[in-house]
Amino acid sequence: MNTIQEFDEIIRKCRKVFTDKLNDYGASWRLFRPSSLTDQLFIKAERIRTLETKGNAKIEDSIESELVAIVNYSLIGLIQLKHGAVLCPDMTPEQAASEYDLFVAETKKLLLDKNHDYDEAWRMMRTQSYTDFILVKINRIKQIEDNGGVTNVSEGIGSNYQDIINYAVFGLIKILESKNE
Repeated sequence: MNTIQEFDEIIRKCRKVFTDKLNDYGASWRLFRPSSLTDQLFIKAERIRTLETKGNAKIEDSIESELVAIVNYSLIGLIQLKHGAVLCPDMTPEQAASEYDLFVAETKKLLLDKNHDYDEAWRMMRTQSYTDFILVKINRIKQIEDNGGVTNVSEGIGSNYQDIINYAVFGLIKILESKNE
């Protein structure tokens, strides 16, 4: 497989979880304010880091399922950046899935552009580095939020969400590859 096929396969799995949860809960995530969404991402990434450090878990959610959640929450973050938080869910599952697909396409383009420039260096990285990079991006988002969304020279929140998605996809690709070996 190549990166595009692997990305698409991972996103299909993530999208299935997203749409299944849309059917269960509707677009209840539309109530997330930016800081709450960032904290949700932090909890997921911190749990992965803890699992990597301790090597065992007391609840069943795997690193793989946490990475899927990170992909989906980051895509929700991009949707929320575009539409803002609301007091009552206001998207149908079809509208939410359409927005999801729009941001996946934009994020995939970014991945392809960066892969061109970095020559797929991510394939030679240690998987724990993806977790650390995700945590750094989350902390950058927190700082930007604390600065009222203003940056002087840095990328904005949306770019950080896209990077988080791609690092999580890289981690999921590595997990898939290790299962296939």
